[in-house]
Amino acid sequence: MTKMNSETTKEKLAKYHEFFSIEHEFSINILPIEAHKNTSYEQFIANMPTPFKMASDMSSIDQAALRPLQTLSGVASQLVEFLNHQSTKIDLLIGYILSQQDDEKHRYKGLKFGGGGLLFTADIAFELTQLLEMKIFLLNDNCAVYCYGEVIEIEKKQETYLHKVIFHFIREDDREVLVRTSLHEQSKQLQALALKRNQERKHTQ
Repeated sequence: MTKMNSETTKEKLAKYHEFFSIEHEFSINILPIEAHKNTSYEQFIANMPTPFKMASDMSSIDQAALRPLQTLSGVASQLVEFLNHQSTKIDLLIGYILSQQDDEKHRYKGLKFGGGGLLFTADIAFELTQLLEMKIFLLNDNCAVYCYGEVIEIEKKQETYLHKVIFHFIREDDREVLVRTSLHEQSKQLQALALKRNQERKHTQ
């Protein structure tokens, strides 16, 4: 029995809500992990597909390389802009490679995500405390994350089941990617809302 599985539902929900999360539809591949299977962190890392390792490592390198340059001005600012363009090209390429990992047979619809966990819907109900192998695809942001999750809450809604999942095993770099992506998605949603309100205001004038 793992430490996380011995926690109460209240403690698990607290972990889920520890980070900001945002409503956003995305694809997620899910495979249940058999109860007797070795689920150590080392085994989790060993099972991680290479494209997911590459994507996270390259994102971390980009962030580390650009951070010291962002406070500079003049020619250096032009260099930063050039490097940002190169980084975007690499992100697009990685996004395409990661999209090939999306297996339709194991695809479900994600509804909400953040640094602590996610919410997805399925036509069938998984088991509470079930461990899941997950591939999260946020391809609009050229982002994809491989992790293990634990089902902590299931709610039937009409003909589907909503599953609340906390991360059981996730690399900290990947958690940071999800946090940054959730904040970026929030910014896009707020901008879209502001644009819609401005358009509605013009129509009423």
